[in-house]
Amino acid sequence: MSKVAIIGAGVSGLSMANYLEKNNIDYHLYERRTQNDLKGHGFILPKEGIEFLSNIINIEELYKRGSFLKKYIHYNQAGEIMSEKELDDVFVVSRSALIEILANEIPSDKISYKTTIGLTGFENGKAKIEIDENNTIEADIVVASDGSRSRIRRKIFQDETMNAVLENEVVNIIEDEELASRIESNFLKFHHEKGGLTFGVLKLSSTKILWYCQFDITKYFISEDYDADSIKQFMIENFGDWNELLTSIIERSSYENAHIWRVYELEKLNPFYHQNIVFIGDSAHPLIPFTSQGVTSALKDSFTLTNLLKEGNNLEEIFKKYEEERRPEIDIHINNGRILLNQFLLPLSEQPKNTLPISYK
Repeated sequence: MSKVAIIGAGVSGLSMANYLEKNNIDYHLYERRTQNDLKGHGFILPKEGIEFLSNIINIEELYKRGSFLKKYIHYNQAGEIMSEKELDDVFVVSRSALIEILANEIPSDKISYKTTIGLTGFENGKAKIEIDENNTIEADIVVASDGSRSRIRRKIFQDETMNAVLENEVVNIIEDEELASRIESNFLKFHHEKGGLTFGVLKLSSTKILWYCQFDITKYFISEDYDADSIKQFMIENFGDWNELLTSIIERSSYENAHIWRVYELEKLNPFYHQNIVFIGDSAHPLIPFTSQGVTSALKDSFTLTNLLKEGNNLEEIFKKYEEERRPEIDIHINNGRILLNQFLLPLSEQPKNTLPISYK
């Protein structure tokens, strides 16, 4: 089997590495960040995502690090319930926990951290990949999993257009046993009556809460050179008079590791491959956060691509089948995400009732 180079050790890259490892396919994984750089947000995993994860990890380890959500409860900003809906095996986990679990399955000699990768061109149908401006990678297949603003993708598809989505997020985790004890294992989401501003709360464990806010960037603003104090000030200014649970979470949180998610989407998807490079996860198809399908889609990309590689057909045929299998579902999630975004921007009185903030195909 051909040697595979995976670029990027986020969830998609690590998922691909795990599938290749389980199927004895030769690979190496390259990541520009350090092994301990685990800042970031959390993930919601629908039932299908858990099923795909169970193929490559000890699923009990995942269950120890997160929580199943029983209901989605939609509130107004005062804390009055607008609607409720049962959830079917929906799980929440922090990004750091999921990354650690996936990375633990990869032998240390098959992953290189603090490694900067650059695409310098193509020769005889193969990508010329440079490491740290000095060395090159020898690989028959390059799996690009370097995120929604993929440098490799932009190098190849130079006429692509990425647009800023009208929604950004602040995401944080607070460890506070007293606050966590006040929250059942439900997905709580509070909406401003005028629309374009929400606060979500998800219980990770008996002591940890994952929280996030979503805001319309035409109405609310955080500077590009933000720091912990400015993020906290933004939260107090915009949520300080909301429900008491939210104000307590905001006041007690530390903001040193708060994550600002600037959301972008491709105006039009590119092909999922070019010569011997194939794209997976956000590098192939950035999904806006309303879908809650980013992790599951990356897992399904990795599963599908690995199975096709095992068949050992012509590389062009493998990549073509991969895109044919994955593209229709991705198109559905992109469309659903845009619908959910438009609903988020509406005044609360105009938003549909009983709508889940999860895209299902």
